[in-house]
Amino acid sequence: MVPGLGGESQRRLLKVFGSPSVVFSQSISDLTQYVKPAIARALLAEFDSSIIDAVFAWLDDPLNHVITIADDTYPKSLLNIPDPPLLLFVKGRLDLLNVPALAIVGSRNASAQGVRNAEAFALSASDSGLCVVSGLAQGIDTAAHTGGLRGHASSIAVVGTGLDKVYPASNRDLAHQLAQSGAIISEFPLGTPPLAANFPRRNRIISGLGLGCLVVEASVRSGSLITARLAVEQGKDVFAIPGSIHSPHAKGCHALIKQGAKLVESANDILEELGHPLCDVSMPSTSTEHPLFVHLGFDPVDTEVLVHRSGLTISELSAILLQLELDGCVTCLPGGLYQRIA
Repeated sequence: MVPGLGGESQRRLLKVFGSPSVVFSQSISDLTQYVKPAIARALLAEFDSSIIDAVFAWLDDPLNHVITIADDTYPKSLLNIPDPPLLLFVKGRLDLLNVPALAIVGSRNASAQGVRNAEAFALSASDSGLCVVSGLAQGIDTAAHTGGLRGHASSIAVVGTGLDKVYPASNRDLAHQLAQSGAIISEFPLGTPPLAANFPRRNRIISGLGLGCLVVEASVRSGSLITARLAVEQGKDVFAIPGSIHSPHAKGCHALIKQGAKLVESANDILEELGHPLCDVSMPSTSTEHPLFVHLGFDPVDTEVLVHRSGLTISELSAILLQLELDGCVTCLPGGLYQRIA
């Protein structure tokens, strides 16, 4: 909570003095050997104890925890990243923090196929014993947590706010499920709002917790690519699911593959690369092969093209597309395009 005192300076002070209590007992002259004078004065200034009182009140809930880098329950995987948080707020199961994990990230504005892929890969990873780590955002993150919670190893959300807030609010029910059956963690103090600068920072924890990082869908400017870059810097494997060459959601994944990420078509591709036991990871598929699928292919297509390919009238085609959409076999995209869901 000390203004201007970043993680590097915090670790330096702990390395020199051994514990926070000893740091706070130093004189300004002693502290200024290791931090700037303004920060030294801030360290020894009068502190608003109501902030600490709020944390202890929050800890009255048995689901809530605060752990430090010195605790046995602290995630061992984070000790190996360049900037490990000294303190973590945790809501949910502490035991998940040291379970082998896979980070799964992707676009907030995901396609229907991307959502299905994320949930299926997450379920397979979770059933194989890998806890699914993501960021509680809409789209791919939401699907990854949903799949992880359905599986054996559950899911962890790393958020960019204080744990007394849920962002986005639309994921309030999902956050409740994670608190009960998985975990939500944050390095940010209670009361921290959803500030834009906090989300790229929390990405290093998402990648740091995982043995590897899977990018399901991403545009070329997606924040998911930040997580992938951090995973590479941390020495982790990066995986990417390819998509249509016409889809903007696939361009980020294709860029990662060009840069050396492993192209994956099933969760077993990831499990094999990580040396993890394989499991039944068959992807969900449509139960009936409708004749129109031959003309749909897998890329987005408009009704005019489908009328030309199939020979159907527009009214006949519209009726079939509506039924396939209701059956969850086809999705309607912006611009009047339709795409098969594998």
